[in-house]
Amino acid sequence: MANVVLNQITKQFRNVTALRDVSFEIKDGEFFVLLGPTGAGKTTSLRVIAGLEKQDAGTVTFDGEAVDARSPAERDIAFVFQQYSLYPTMSVYDNLAFPLRSPLRKTPEAEIKTRVTATAEKLRISHLLERKTAKLSGGEMQRVSIGRAIVRNPRIFLMDEPLSNLDAKLRESLRIELEHIQKTQQSTTLYVTHDQVEALTLADRIAVLRQGRVVQIGTPQDIYDRPANVFVAQLVGTPRINLPSATRTNQALTVTGSDIQMPLPANGQAFPPSITLGIRPEDVQPASDGAFAGQINLIEPLGVETILHIKSGEQTLLSMVSGMSQARIGENVRFNIAPDRLHYFDGNGMRVAV
Repeated sequence: MANVVLNQITKQFRNVTALRDVSFEIKDGEFFVLLGPTGAGKTTSLRVIAGLEKQDAGTVTFDGEAVDARSPAERDIAFVFQQYSLYPTMSVYDNLAFPLRSPLRKTPEAEIKTRVTATAEKLRISHLLERKTAKLSGGEMQRVSIGRAIVRNPRIFLMDEPLSNLDAKLRESLRIELEHIQKTQQSTTLYVTHDQVEALTLADRIAVLRQGRVVQIGTPQDIYDRPANVFVAQLVGTPRINLPSATRTNQALTVTGSDIQMPLPANGQAFPPSITLGIRPEDVQPASDGAFAGQINLIEPLGVETILHIKSGEQTLLSMVSGMSQARIGENVRFNIAPDRLHYFDGNGMRVAV
């Protein structure tokens, strides 16, 4: 496995700058996730590490050694794509064995058999080894695609949205298996996704990309509990974060268009006159003696939890409560907002430290 560092990487395609001075480190044995919307630069970062794209500026190092002049084969990486990229006329066994039969490796057939069998057992596809890949389901094909990467024991795994073409149940199942395999093998892994659930559940650390720039790097808890700006706060968390505007008056923050007033934090006097509050839905909780009043105008029952849309004055706040709520549309409700869980953002959308 390897320690991988991108240092001030810039990559331009004609008039489009895909990456702008991107720097991050993937530690040896770490599951590192690149998270961002379409066009953020995630796949370009992956391709630069793999050697499939040549950056215009900056360096890529593996274990402290520059690899910019090395070909993809020389970098010893394994790629898992969104598309399965299998050989349909070959059996599952031969697809898994294919990278080991490369002239560069010249792996003995006895060792190939041992490694293919062990990989198939890990991914629970041993019963499919003699089947042609053209006859597999989507989930089975992606297992084979992942297995073809695992069987090689490369320096780093690069995964480009490998689960995005699968249905929800298969995504969840394979996500759990990927995490288990990575933790047991201690493999260095870079995983690209636009799905914040995948990022939060899989990652040791996350780098959030936006328009080719890294806007925040941290653990899943860092990213969720201390978003660096409004963009990150909106990107991570389901249901979406509430972002009402507020004004600073005396010792309180008054939410625009409502009677909601929140106490200023200790350094609140240094806040600008206008600020954006970030309030996670789980921090808005109905209570019979709640400090604030509103009316329920929409209910989203999701089984394990329910999303309530509470209108208070001109503001509508999302509230997440556990289980199937007995609330009714049009019902008046009182609620509390956890003051110690608030996020504060200035006029440029940047986090204000408290």
